Amino acid sequence: MQELHDAPLAPLTTFRLGGTADRLLTATTDAEVIAAVHEADTSGTPLLVVGGGSNLVIGDKGFAGTALRIATRGFELSGTTLELAAGEVWTDAVARTVEAGLAGIECLAGIPGSAGATPIQNVGAYGQEVSSVITGVVAYDRRARETVTLTNEECAFSYRHSRFKAEPERFVVLRVRFGLEDAGGMSAPLRYAETARAMGVEQGARVPAADARATVLKLRAGKGMVLDPEDHDTWSAGSFFTNPVLDEAEYAAFLSRAAERLGAGVTPPAFPAGDGRTKTSAAWLIDKAGFTKGYGTGPARISTKHTLALTNRGGASTEDLLALAREVVAGVHAAFGVTLVNEPVTVGVSL
Repeated sequence: MQELHDAPLAPLTTFRLGGTADRLLTATTDAEVIAAVHEADTSGTPLLVVGGGSNLVIGDKGFAGTALRIATRGFELSGTTLELAAGEVWTDAVARTVEAGLAGIECLAGIPGSAGATPIQNVGAYGQEVSSVITGVVAYDRRARETVTLTNEECAFSYRHSRFKAEPERFVVLRVRFGLEDAGGMSAPLRYAETARAMGVEQGARVPAADARATVLKLRAGKGMVLDPEDHDTWSAGSFFTNPVLDEAEYAAFLSRAAERLGAGVTPPAFPAGDGRTKTSAAWLIDKAGFTKGYGTGPARISTKHTLALTNRGGASTEDLLALAREVVAGVHAAFGVTLVNEPVTVGVSL
């Protein structure tokens, strides 16, 4: 297991931001991951687990403790059952399932990060969420000090949330198991309107899975959501804020504020979210509050391709990024009475 001291963490994140860690361990096997976690817990050393770094905002002061980078590998496909090691590159794994003629995660192509992070956030995009295909998660339980397997139900998935996110100090994901669909090379039914429009089909239609994947990659690239070291619009964590989910009273108040600001004829995006709740678009809120594409004058700005992404234009600090995020949160709340919540995990800092 590789060990470095006073190790820069910024290169391990897609934001390219953050200070150093007292110690950085890189684990390439499950046994090494467990040993590193056990050592930290036994000694009382603060521990930061790092996967692909696509959902991390690390403070400029870095991390006073041990950072554990999970670099395990493993892609095991048996029929329609897939097991991925936590360190597998997610978008590469998606490509391999499509090549194998399987459906279920083809519209999650291009999402940066590692497979182990997908159940934590209940990663989703373009009408698919991993919760619909995850059958089990193998994790190290730091409380019980043993390896456990959680069923889909035990993962307690919800919109961009899970038991792993609710108990961040308890579980370290080692492997993720998926149940995919053999649809003869066709995709799962397309549930996202934009994808269906781009492919010239109706929502609910099936198309060749390879074509669905290629379309999603093109759509994501157009929004700066596919990693490209030469494109500063991709020096981000993708969507920085989750889409707000409002109860009936909150939604009614929001509609009233939107009508006052934009006129009665403007209808905000709205999607049923269950239990009488409604999900609206964070990107729409940001744009209508006056934070348009490219907003900002410093080294941290809103993406020129998508209002939901905050970006490092080069030379930014984490504090630059947080100042922009706070400005956006305050502006949206002042305009619509809705409080945006950051999607990336913050380390040593907060909004």
